[in-house]
Amino acid sequence: MKQVASALHTRAGLIAAIVLALVLVLAVIGPYIAPFDPLKNSGAILQAPNATHWFGTDYLGRDVLSRVLAGAPLSVYTAFEAVGIGLVIGVIPGITSVYLGRTYEWITLRVMDGLIALPFLIFAIAVAALLGNAVQQAMIAVGILIAPAFYRITRAAVLSHANSQYVTASQLFGASLFRVIRTHVWSKILPTLVVATANATAAGLLIVSSLTFLGIGVVPPDPTWGGILASDLSYLSQAPYGPIFPSLLIMATVGSLNLLADAIKDTSGDHGRVRLLKRRGRRVGTA
Repeated sequence: MKQVASALHTRAGLIAAIVLALVLVLAVIGPYIAPFDPLKNSGAILQAPNATHWFGTDYLGRDVLSRVLAGAPLSVYTAFEAVGIGLVIGVIPGITSVYLGRTYEWITLRVMDGLIALPFLIFAIAVAALLGNAVQQAMIAVGILIAPAFYRITRAAVLSHANSQYVTASQLFGASLFRVIRTHVWSKILPTLVVATANATAAGLLIVSSLTFLGIGVVPPDPTWGGILASDLSYLSQAPYGPIFPSLLIMATVGSLNLLADAIKDTSGDHGRVRLLKRRGRRVGTA
């Protein structure tokens, strides 16, 4: 995408992209390169990091590095799944609420206001209790609660272009609603949605980590970054280094997503392109 490509020309965007690429690689190949069985007791309980167990072992003697690598797919993919659900539930009503009349607009606004008012943890626990304590059910709850943010961002972006002259002219010439949205509106709101998606993915990863930290959505002993962090915190006096490694991965991923979102925002639009061209000009001049 043009917005992401432009952001990669900045130092912050490039650093964020490299970190996120490494995290995605871990999510894809992590379980296959784990040096030990993440569920197997090695017999060495609460060992400090050493040549055999680089991240040490936990209270059951399981290799922490292997558990971190094995937990990467579940921790990362579930965040994307939750954001995908939030996008579908939030963006489509956000766009159509501007064009389908006041009744539809009022209904969607009230539904989103109701979702915003829901206590997050209580709702997630209720969904897990109703549908079963599994990842898919937890992600449905997370996606539903992320949706209002996408709805409001999308609606505000569409409203800023809904009465533009080119949109009005297209409607006067008989263009369908779908064609107006696809041709004139979507390209204008896409940079805003890209930034919102990056921020929401960071928030989604934090939410997923928080839920798995509390034991919601994942049944032990399946490893997740939040679950590893929870088990390590119980033995801080014996292994104070335990929470460091999953915490650093969560912090690096969330920070990189927010950094990438800021880079995309800074390089999107006319002002962003002007700043990018000036930066390139200074580089050429100094060279």
